[in-house]
Amino acid sequence: MTARRNTWQREAVRGALGEREGFVSAQALHSGLRDQGSTIGLATVYRALADLESTGEADSLQQEGEALYRACTPGKHHHHLICRNCGATVEIEADEVETWAHQVAAKHGFTQPEHVVDVFGLCADCTAKGVGAQG
Repeated sequence: MTARRNTWQREAVRGALGEREGFVSAQALHSGLRDQGSTIGLATVYRALADLESTGEADSLQQEGEALYRACTPGKHHHHLICRNCGATVEIEADEVETWAHQVAAKHGFTQPEHVVDVFGLCADCTAKGVGAQG
């Protein structure tokens, strides 16, 4: 494995991502960095996020065709509960999902299964505010 250089740009993206509560787009992260006076380019933000994801320091998901990123605990497989409204995110462990994924893979003759599970809903705060209430 090639050693990764710790550039100021990568550190800036890591720091900005760590300050966010939920998932964020590269464009929003870039905008926030620029608002703070950074000269970092958008392409550099994308590269840094991809690098952080590859090392397990960031999670990503696709929402409405856009990649969103979040700082995460490296080296620990987990899943997420994500608020559809405000983006609040909770890391969860789900042993049942792990068992199910392995059983389904084995049933169909697959080995070395990998999976991503994200559960979307409304967090308690958004629910209390009546966001998304059916009326």
